[in-house]
Amino acid sequence: MNATAQFILICFAVVGGLLLLAGLFEHFFCRDRLRLSSPKYITTVAISAALAGVLMLIEIPLVFLAPSFYKLDLSELPVLICSFYLGPVAGVLTEFLKILIKLLFKASSTAFVGELANFAVGCALVLPASMIYHAKRTRGTAILGLAVGTVVMTVFGSLFNAVYLLPAFAEMFHMPLEALVDMGTQINSGITGVSSFVLLAVAPLNLIKGLVVSLLSLLLYKRVQPIMFKRS
Repeated sequence: MNATAQFILICFAVVGGLLLLAGLFEHFFCRDRLRLSSPKYITTVAISAALAGVLMLIEIPLVFLAPSFYKLDLSELPVLICSFYLGPVAGVLTEFLKILIKLLFKASSTAFVGELANFAVGCALVLPASMIYHAKRTRGTAILGLAVGTVVMTVFGSLFNAVYLLPAFAEMFHMPLEALVDMGTQINSGITGVSSFVLLAVAPLNLIKGLVVSLLSLLLYKRVQPIMFKRS
C-alpha cells in the first residue's frame, strides 16, 4: 500500500472513530437530541460549517511564538456553538464539513496533512467540551467542558505534532526534522529539539486558541442561539 492510500485510510479511520465515539455518547446521554435527518439539524450544521470554513481562511501567524507555518484561526467557534446546541456528533460533522468548505476556496498547501491536523486537534477541543456540557446543561458545565477541552486540545495537539505532524512536514518538504526545530530555535533559544519545540511553541499556540475560542463561545452562545438555532 502506497503512502497516499495509507493517508486516506488514516483520515477515514480518524473521522469514523470520532463519529462513533460521539454517537455512543449521544445514544446514552442525549435523550432530547434532534434527529440527524431533520431539516433543522441539517440546516444548523450546514450554516455552522460554512461560517467555520470561512473563518478557517483567516489565519493569524504568531511569529513571536512559533514558525510561520503555524497559524491561529477561530474556525472552532461556530463548531463549538453548534455542538453545544445539537451535540457532539454535530460537532464532528461540522468540523469535517468545515475542512471540505475551506478546500473549495483554498487548496491545501500541505498535501492535506495540515487539514487532518486541524480536524483532529479541533475535535480534541469540541468533543470533550460538548460531551461535558450535554451531560448536564448548565453554565457551570459549559465552563468546565471548555476548560477540559482546552487542556485536551493542548496536550493532544502537542503529542500529535511530536509523533506525526512534524515528521510528516519534514518528509513532505524534503528537509531533515532538525531544520524545522532550527526554525523554532530562531524564535526561542530554549527550543533545542522536538520535545522543547512542542512544549514552547505548539502547546502555547493551542492553549491560546482554546482560551480565545472558549471565551468567545461563552460570550456568544446565548446571543446567537435565538438567531441561528430557533426551533420551529
